[in-house]
Amino acid sequence: MFLSFLSFLLLLLAGAAAPPALSLNQEGLYLHGAKLSLSDQDSSLAAWDDRDASPCGWPGVGCDHPSGSVVSVDLSGFNLGGPFPLLLCRLPNLTFLSFFNNSITSLPAGVSACRSLVHLDLGQNLLAGDLPASLADLPGLAYLDLSANNFSGDIPASFGRFPRLEVLSLVNNLLDGAIPGFLGNVSTLKMLNISYNPFAPGRIPPELGNLTNLEVLWLSECGLTGKIPESLGRLKRLTDLDLAFNYLEGPIPSSLTDLESVVQIELYNNSLTGELPAGLSKLTALRLLDASMNRLTGTIPDELTRLPLESLNLYENQFSGELPASIADSPNLNELRLFNNRLTGKLPKNLGQNAPLQYIDVSTNNFSGEIPASLCANGELEELLMIENSFSGPIPEALGRCQRLTRVRLGNNRLSGEVPSSFWGLPRVSLLELADNKLSGPIGEEIARASNLSVLSLSRNEFTGPLPKGIGTIVRLLDFSASENKLTGSLPESILNLGQLGRLDLRSNDLSGELPSGIRHWKKLNELDLADNRLSGSIPADIGGLSVLNYLDLSGNQFSGKVPAELQNLKLNQLNLSYNSLSGPLPPMFTKQMYKNSFLGNPGLCGGEMKGLCNGGGEERNSGYVWLLRSIFILAGLVFIVGVGWFYMKYKSFKNAKRAIDKSKWTLMSFHKLGFSEDEILDCLDEDNVIGTGASGKVYKVVLSSGDAVAVKKLWDGPRKESESHDVEKGPVQDDGFDAEVKTLGKIRHKNIVKLWCSCTTRDCKLLVYEYMPNGSLGDLLHSSKGGLLDWPTRYRIAVDAAEGLSYLHHDCVPPIVHRDVKSNNILLDADFGARVADFGVAKVVERTGKGHESMSVIAGSCGYIAPEYAYTLRVNEKSDTYSFGVVLLELVTGRRPVDPEFGEKDLVKWVCITLDQKGVDQVIDRKLDSCFKEDVCKVLNIGLQCTSPLPINRPSMRRVVKMLQEISAENAPKKVNKDGKLTPYYYDDASDPGSVA
Repeated sequence: MFLSFLSFLLLLLAGAAAPPALSLNQEGLYLHGAKLSLSDQDSSLAAWDDRDASPCGWPGVGCDHPSGSVVSVDLSGFNLGGPFPLLLCRLPNLTFLSFFNNSITSLPAGVSACRSLVHLDLGQNLLAGDLPASLADLPGLAYLDLSANNFSGDIPASFGRFPRLEVLSLVNNLLDGAIPGFLGNVSTLKMLNISYNPFAPGRIPPELGNLTNLEVLWLSECGLTGKIPESLGRLKRLTDLDLAFNYLEGPIPSSLTDLESVVQIELYNNSLTGELPAGLSKLTALRLLDASMNRLTGTIPDELTRLPLESLNLYENQFSGELPASIADSPNLNELRLFNNRLTGKLPKNLGQNAPLQYIDVSTNNFSGEIPASLCANGELEELLMIENSFSGPIPEALGRCQRLTRVRLGNNRLSGEVPSSFWGLPRVSLLELADNKLSGPIGEEIARASNLSVLSLSRNEFTGPLPKGIGTIVRLLDFSASENKLTGSLPESILNLGQLGRLDLRSNDLSGELPSGIRHWKKLNELDLADNRLSGSIPADIGGLSVLNYLDLSGNQFSGKVPAELQNLKLNQLNLSYNSLSGPLPPMFTKQMYKNSFLGNPGLCGGEMKGLCNGGGEERNSGYVWLLRSIFILAGLVFIVGVGWFYMKYKSFKNAKRAIDKSKWTLMSFHKLGFSEDEILDCLDEDNVIGTGASGKVYKVVLSSGDAVAVKKLWDGPRKESESHDVEKGPVQDDGFDAEVKTLGKIRHKNIVKLWCSCTTRDCKLLVYEYMPNGSLGDLLHSSKGGLLDWPTRYRIAVDAAEGLSYLHHDCVPPIVHRDVKSNNILLDADFGARVADFGVAKVVERTGKGHESMSVIAGSCGYIAPEYAYTLRVNEKSDTYSFGVVLLELVTGRRPVDPEFGEKDLVKWVCITLDQKGVDQVIDRKLDSCFKEDVCKVLNIGLQCTSPLPINRPSMRRVVKMLQEISAENAPKKVNKDGKLTPYYYDDASDPGSVA
């Protein structure tokens, strides 16, 4: 009886404690189980509550109202992680499933159990490995998007057997097999997008011409070679054809003129040759034709102008002849880009009269005649780019009414006359380039209304009169150059208001008067060139406070007085104060012979080794006093040396006695076979051997008895003062930095990871002993006066070495290691400029928990290198290191620091992107690099931009980065121009000279 009562009581309690999930229907239980299998960082599924009776009201869940059955699950952008939840496949009527833009890490073959699926979107996740062949077993699947993942290998043969598939998107993965012809068997396809994959080089499969229902075919950046197959002309329903960024050659096939439904054709960045095919007028729906960056020849055919074209891009080809006059009759023309061709003649007088022209770029051709006044007749024009032609006559006054203009480049032509006053004050223009013409008259006061102007280039014209007083109202101005004109008067006081100014070049004018006081406000000024004017007065000491100034030329003026001692604070690459009326002693820093050319033509200047800058009169008269003073100093010096020597011997005896007692307390842990003892290390840890100080401690150079050198990092003892415990870049010092570095480096063996010989510890002190790197860190070398040692072949090899080191950490260590503080200062250089990744004090082992990332409690890393998602979410994975390495690549290309006062609120990544857009690649590349390497530098720049993509999913893996960098060497090894004019490749295996020519 008692047992029965006890059983009843237990059942009652069990019933009371039973989870409310029992109230959910079966489909709700499946969804709730799927929720529990996922990582939900943002609690996006918090409303998926097991106390509900039905899941139909849950976020992302859609139901069929009559039956109440779940038919769709859309979790796009929910920030979910973990493997694909197969429980969802038990939903019998699920037709729509989207995990777009999440962190799903695996897609098992069991996904074929989702038998009812019609739409499956897994784009922008963390999926890797082979494409699941079982996806083709889904009988009703019509839409499959696996884009922006990390799938690799071949496209499985089963993908040629989809019975109903209409959309297949595999864009932006790591697929590296050949593009298979069996895709031409999926006759139901309407959209095929496999762009941006590193496919093995191969031809476009002619079988794709069998996809007669195809509307969109995107094969850009797929490594395609050979000719475009004629069979593509059979795709009568095709509206969008994109074959850009490949290696296609030969002529554009005439069969493409049979694509009667095509709206846009993109063939740019290939090696296509020949003329545009006849019959283009049949493409009555064509809105965009982009065949730029090829080797096409001939003239631009008249029949193009009979199409409803909105955009015509034929730039960077070899087209010749005149532009058809009928192009002006195209009613929809919005974009016309024809730059870098061999076109001649005049632009049609009514160009823009009948079309809403928004962008026109005809730069670098041989056009002549006047600029058509009708270009902005419809008021839509935003970009007017016409540099490097032979346009003549005045700038049309009508362009001054073009209020939407943002970029104007008319430089290097033969334009003349005065610039219309209204043209100066265009409110939206950010770039105004009029250099290298014959323009005259004053710079109009109306320029004060150009409030968006950031670059004003007026050099090498015939402008006259003073600088406008309102110039200081253009507070966004970054670059102002008006050299080699006939400007007069003094610099207006308002010019000091240009706080963002990075470059001011007014060389070779007729400016006069004194420099205005308050130059210290130009905090971001990088270049100041006022040479060859008639400026007078003293050189303001304020210039010495311009911390980022590296180019200063005030030569050929009438400056007088002393050279300000404050100029010694500057880190200048170029200093020229020659041919003025300066006098007095030079500041000590400038008294060396190396500065002599900076002060020529100033007979009143004297100092140090600068022979010939001043008279020697009176020297004999003072020689007796000089001899007496010299004797006194010598005697005092001898007494001082003897005293210091005696004190040093006493101190050393005391120190050795103390160390003899302490040595017994040290514990040594070695990670390699050592040829030295801890005694040798400890004996050399004095201030004379310090070579660096950072957030975690001091670094010493220790020369061993064998003659070899090692680097010893002594970590700070215990907690430090608040003022000392933060590094400018790295933030708070990590208490576990020693353990992290020992744990990480102690087990790593790689040629591009710095070698940790051993560690020495006591209760109060911790030492790490590394291999010594004679050339220091990449950051110190690149951003110092020794940056000239790093030519492009050396920088390229450093990039490859560092990439291989990081690739080893990410892909060859089990589990993977994330460095978390990749930066140029943590890339060390050996005697031959070989690179090693160093400083693992904040490195983390990434345990694979299914989340694809690990959350950190604090941010580790350095300003300018930290990936956006890491800074905002503290989520870290290998792609965080990829971003930081991308910043290092941009440093190597630009020679600039990751953060710089010149950039303002921006960092190096944003500065590069904006400068590329506004000024072009030449303004991004480090001027110290030889121009013969430009092609390879641009390729590395492109890789750096890929690595610094805002979205982690769009960044390549480090293994892929290594491959891309190596391809630059393999396909087009850096070359040097020899004396005979031939190009000779560089070889990198000569350790004594990384730039030696074979």
